[in-house]
Amino acid sequence: MVTLLPLTGIPEVHEGDDLADVVDLGLAHARVRLRDGDVLVVSSKIASKSLGLVTDDTDKDRVVREQSRRVVAERTVGDRVTRIVEATAGPVMAAAGVDGSNTGDRGGWLLLPHDPDDVCARLCASLRARHGVAVGVVLSDTAGRPWRVGQVDFALGAHGMHVLDDLRGGTDADGRPLEVTSRAVADEVAAAADLVKGKVAAVPAAVVRGLRGAVLDGATDGAPGGRDLVRTGPGDWFGLGRVEAVRAALGVEPGSPESVAVGIAPVAPDTRVAAVSRAVRLALHDREGATADVGPDTVTLGADTAYDLGALVTRLRAALWCERLVGEPRTPAADGLSVVVGVTEQA
Repeated sequence: MVTLLPLTGIPEVHEGDDLADVVDLGLAHARVRLRDGDVLVVSSKIASKSLGLVTDDTDKDRVVREQSRRVVAERTVGDRVTRIVEATAGPVMAAAGVDGSNTGDRGGWLLLPHDPDDVCARLCASLRARHGVAVGVVLSDTAGRPWRVGQVDFALGAHGMHVLDDLRGGTDADGRPLEVTSRAVADEVAAAADLVKGKVAAVPAAVVRGLRGAVLDGATDGAPGGRDLVRTGPGDWFGLGRVEAVRAALGVEPGSPESVAVGIAPVAPDTRVAAVSRAVRLALHDREGATADVGPDTVTLGADTAYDLGALVTRLRAALWCERLVGEPRTPAADGLSVVVGVTEQA
């Protein structure tokens, strides 16, 4: 049986506080004694506070850029741009995990640790030495998920436990071979712990009990951590968003000045004129001699040569697809240097 034990009574954490001391305060207040096989789940926020990872820079966009390796997707929300990025901390998430909630009396923007697994390793070593038991540690944070509504906690970092339960090569209950299944145990532990902790409850840590087989005995150096759960590179099927992949192919990378100049689509539905105008700017990007005249339901394109016109039509159709619109070219002008493209909604 798995038991979730919230560590209540943890005071506001400040720069320089020892995380092990903070956890011990919670253990004492909640009257919880660590046992072999326990996994301690700690919110990344208190780790960031103890490490002094906070900035008073009022330009959140600049802070997010500094904490990012690359931009995966971007949308406007009001007068701001929200970006999904690969954070320097490891995972792909909104705004690189830069967060202004629950910052205590200090205020500012909290930043994620750049090496979450190292934070977990040091805390795990301290707790094992103090309490004389084999425990695992997970540093949790919150993120949304593609194709699903809402946010869940996941393992930003982990140490002292098996982060994956690789079932490949085994069989299911019916004896059929398992070829794909590899359970993200550390993520499951982080999500379970959030049921008894969280931002609203002001409970930044919890003990998950009953997972003895997931916790490592003895030396833990070199064991996989939270970063090993991040899928990037050739194995990442979704390295860019639906729109961003096409825009990048047309020469406009997400997060670039060119992307801002072309225009970034909003989260909310946009007007037809705004969407078509954005598509036209994308199609014309870096196209010398190309012209476009935007009408209510058409775009008239012009180019210096018939070849350039054909390429421009292709670019516009791709750009319109990004806006969930369809472009259908009509018969070109007699000189082959201009054409009207009709614009309709995607079916």
